[in-house]
Amino acid sequence: QVQLVESGGGLVQAGGSLRLSCAVSGSIFSINPMAWYRQAPGKQRELVAIIFSGGSTNYADSVKGRFTISRDSAKNTLYLQMNSLKPEDTAVYYCNGYAGRPYWGQGTQVTVSS
Repeated sequence: QVQLVESGGGLVQAGGSLRLSCAVSGSIFSINPMAWYRQAPGKQRELVAIIFSGGSTNYADSVKGRFTISRDSAKNTLYLQMNSLKPEDTAVYYCNGYAGRPYWGQGTQVTVSS
């Protein structure tokens, strides 16, 4: 059984940075790929960034050059480094991983003030 627990959200001013963490129960090696999604009020959940076991990554156009997804296998943790945050980045951010089926964390709120 896989469990994903996000942390690191909060309130930040535009231009600031946050780092989200997703702690994985069990071995992170069994989960491929892993990703961060976000959902803003009144909008559909959207893919923000994804990382595959070989290390390749992909990003939504809206966050390219500002966000970085990474994975620390020794710590069983997925990260999302978010820089140059904008008010439109405000959303609940969800950790996602696939291990036979998709697993989701409970979400962490990110609010960017202008």
